[in-house]
Amino acid sequence: MLENALKHTRGNVVLLINTGAMRILLDVKDSKAAFVMELLESLPFVKAKKLTEAKAELMEDLKASVEEVKLHKAGKIKLRTLKEGLDEL
Repeated sequence: MLENALKHTRGNVVLLINTGAMRILLDVKDSKAAFVMELLESLPFVKAKKLTEAKAELMEDLKASVEEVKLHKAGKIKLRTLKEGLDEL
């Protein structure tokens, strides 16, 4: 099943397409978003829907977290321990 998610971030539209085998993330300017959505919806195998703001924020947070883990594994940053994070609360 092909699932699509549309969200707005900083004046752009981000489109996530999940084909079950591959995910595609497109960053489209707001001025072209309607055109891109119309084009995608004209394809019989594409179903597009908008993400809620909460899901869009979660997706951005997860993306940032994965990037931090990659930087940590590469030795470029040091992450806090769980204890350090809890102590901050």
